Amino acid sequence: MRAIQFTAVNQIEVREVPEPVPASGEVLVRIRAAALNHRDLWIKLGQYAGLQFPCTPGSDGVGEVCAVGPGVDAETAARWMGRRVVINPAFDWGSDPVAVPVDQLAEAPAHLSDDEAAALPLAGLTAWRAVMTRGAVRRGDKVLISGVGGGAAVAALQFAVAAGAKTWVTSSSAEKIDRARALGAEAGFDYTRSDWVEAARAAVPGGFDVIIDSAGGEGFEKLIDLAAAGGRLVFFGATRGNPPVLPMRKVFWRQLSLLGTTMGSPDDWRAMLETVSRHRIRPVVGHGFAFAQAASAFDLMEQGSQFGKIVVRP
Repeated sequence: MRAIQFTAVNQIEVREVPEPVPASGEVLVRIRAAALNHRDLWIKLGQYAGLQFPCTPGSDGVGEVCAVGPGVDAETAARWMGRRVVINPAFDWGSDPVAVPVDQLAEAPAHLSDDEAAALPLAGLTAWRAVMTRGAVRRGDKVLISGVGGGAAVAALQFAVAAGAKTWVTSSSAEKIDRARALGAEAGFDYTRSDWVEAARAAVPGGFDVIIDSAGGEGFEKLIDLAAAGGRLVFFGATRGNPPVLPMRKVFWRQLSLLGTTMGSPDDWRAMLETVSRHRIRPVVGHGFAFAQAASAFDLMEQGSQFGKIVVRP
């Protein structure tokens, strides 16, 4: 079978590799489409712990169950064989991205295309836990999502809107803000402007009840300034590094909660899929690439200019 592999830092090849054989309790999934995540980019750049080359990137996928291993009972095998599935990425992948424990399977939401279903698992699960489990967003909350454009931030916007929250975004791109408004955002703020914090205060005088961030860096202190008293700041990344200053007095005097999060539990996974199906939420796919264009797909992710997920198709 064909696989995209990193053969060294910043070296990508499409190679023929042996088809995996499912071990006990595993199934084999024939991937129809897979989505990129920042984890994959960090592996490409050699910035991930324990790397051994060659390695096959990938956490997200949609496909069909085409084989089952020993230890999968006949009823379970009959249930899943030939079904279109998405794979819960919140487990130890080991060395094989397509032979997975049968318990990690879920039926792909019927209203989603293959590209949309591939875009859902990791970004959707991460965003769901950030917004709904850790952020506890409720109807009427005022929510700010920073750096909209990446898959998780866009999914966070969709979940917050579906929950009935009034939601704003930040971006350096007017086009991305316009696209976020089309998905239900109230408005957006250009964080490259020196007066963006003042604009946000004017738009939401009492501050934001929940702020979702994956960047960190110097801008994190500004998010603390924009939080309402008793507000919740949820973060699941640090693409701009650690904040140089943490203004602790602002945090404790205003009773703020700083909540770290990543991925999600089995309960988060089930709740996320149920909400996607019930609200017919469609993950945003910004770009699709064929296997042979894998290098271009990673270049686009490194530039950070996409809105939504980047999908690669065999």
